[in-house]
Amino acid sequence: MLKRILIANRGEIACRIIRSAKAMGLHTIAVYSDADANAQHVKLADSAFHIGPAPSKSSYLDIETLFRVAKQAAADCIHPGYGFLSENEAFAERCEREGLTFIGPSAKSIEAMGSKTRAKEIMAAANVPLVPGYYGDQQDTEFLRQEADKIGYPVLIKAAYGGGGKGMRVVRDKADFVEHLEGAKREAASSFGNDLVLIERYVDTPRHVEVQVFADKSGNCIYLGDRDCSLQRRHQKVIEEAPAPGLSDALRTAMGEAAVRCAQAIDYVGAGTVEFLLCGEEFFFMEMNTRLQVEHPVTEMVTGVDLVKWQIAIASGQPLPLTQEQVRISGHSFEARIYAEDPAQQFMPSSGTLTHVQFPPASAQVRIDTGVTSGDEISPFYDPMVAKLIVTGDNREQALALLADALKQTHIAGVKANIGFLLALTQAEPLQQGTMDTHFIDSHSDALTVEPQADAHTLAMAAWVYFCQLNTQQSSASPWQRLAGFKLNSVNEVAVPLIGHDVVMHVATTGMSVDIDGQRYNINGERHGNHYVVVVDGQRFSADATVDSEHLCVMRDAQQFQFELASKHYIGAEQSANDALAAPMNGTVVKHLQALGAEVSQGDAIVVMEAMKMEYTLNAPHDGVLSSYCYGEGELVSHGALLAVVEEHS
Repeated sequence: MLKRILIANRGEIACRIIRSAKAMGLHTIAVYSDADANAQHVKLADSAFHIGPAPSKSSYLDIETLFRVAKQAAADCIHPGYGFLSENEAFAERCEREGLTFIGPSAKSIEAMGSKTRAKEIMAAANVPLVPGYYGDQQDTEFLRQEADKIGYPVLIKAAYGGGGKGMRVVRDKADFVEHLEGAKREAASSFGNDLVLIERYVDTPRHVEVQVFADKSGNCIYLGDRDCSLQRRHQKVIEEAPAPGLSDALRTAMGEAAVRCAQAIDYVGAGTVEFLLCGEEFFFMEMNTRLQVEHPVTEMVTGVDLVKWQIAIASGQPLPLTQEQVRISGHSFEARIYAEDPAQQFMPSSGTLTHVQFPPASAQVRIDTGVTSGDEISPFYDPMVAKLIVTGDNREQALALLADALKQTHIAGVKANIGFLLALTQAEPLQQGTMDTHFIDSHSDALTVEPQADAHTLAMAAWVYFCQLNTQQSSASPWQRLAGFKLNSVNEVAVPLIGHDVVMHVATTGMSVDIDGQRYNINGERHGNHYVVVVDGQRFSADATVDSEHLCVMRDAQQFQFELASKHYIGAEQSANDALAAPMNGTVVKHLQALGAEVSQGDAIVVMEAMKMEYTLNAPHDGVLSSYCYGEGELVSHGALLAVVEEHS
């Protein structure tokens, strides 16, 4: 039996693996970068080792350092989690060479599926349907452009060694092909260390359905049902469910058996996922992920299986605990991925300190997988996931209602979050009816990402929060010393400095009221830590809220209302909303796209930056001449920093 497990990952997946490993009696070993010194996975593990600076290439992707730590910690096995080195055949092969058990498939199996081009060849031989495309090794730009012309537009450029939407571009116009190809290759090289891409026909309205497979070292392989992962933004999944809705029994069986054939074709061992594009009753092989998937909890909820425990047991040589006939699917499960991002700003990632984190209570029906708590940092160096919210119900309708209710009980402050967007998705008709496709979010983004507007009740809650905070700051409980001049039998006024609103609290011995933009309301309430309750003209409302030196944040009904405080507010000269060339977040300058002195037009691409594993292109705010770049390629930049200057013609 394995005894000491090193988790070569971070965040929620590291915490999730640690919990199952501890339940099996293993000694758990965490690793951490400079940015993660105080992270939850470090605190949860039995021991932890520092592995380098914050950038992942210098820490979580540093194979030599990881093996040095594994030896120092006397680990006998390594779990890679997902992402980072989880599908790196060199890492798996090194484990085999060093005598460490890699909790995953063999290096040979990873290599077979790690290249999407090789995977397509194997699947073609196994008579699995494929989307038309080019899957070879020839990477000359002109050759690839000709292949795209043969396939016909729109085409999809996809990193051959990647996933999660990174290194992926949809090209709808032949004239844009080279630009998108170069961007996809840069992002693939940055995220996966290999810029090989494939090109295939872009299917306009498919569903994304995947099958969980599991195999042991004796050649036994089963499938544990299917999942629908069609709801995606930037080619990354946001809500998944199991089982996939609307599939006939015959189709489920056909996809499950095809997935098993995929695994057996490469002598697979452990947990894997075979992903398909589903078009009506037809399905096409996309790829096989040779690792644990982010969305694995929905399968666990409907099968009653702990997939991480199975991974560890299978890696130690045990047989599969179930046959295919013994697999039972019970109920329905949804997972919502909570990200630190701003849906109203094209899902721009948000980094910073989590000043408040509150999830619904965990239960048999509600599960929270997270690696953070209040006070932790969302770093610009890594994926901005905050948590996964997983629910299960007796049926799909009940599970979806439970998800909506759980989202309303989830509160996050300190960074932008996508909770309101997720709630809007649960209320959208395609998800309600189970008829969504992979383009639903893109085609309905305007309706799904509307910035919430504070109503009078939310503003009254903000006033009450400010009032309570002001009260707390007073050093005496005496009514003559509280509330800045309170006098018996007279009215005291407290101005609430919310930018954009005229809000004044009136406090008297007979009661309290608040004026909001000229309208008066009676108000009262109470506070319990960061949870506030107000009664406005007889109506009761509750919310979580935080106040810092510059902002007041109210969180209610899955929405985040952030008010700027006039008395504390300032805007840096380089953070003007009109400055299109200011860094939208902390990150790294990747590439200068224009020569200094070049004549540019409004909207021309000027500079590419990378943050949270994604590339962002910044465009010229007006016609003019590119006069300077403020940072060199490869340099780190802070949020709001001016990256380049375009001077208007005099």
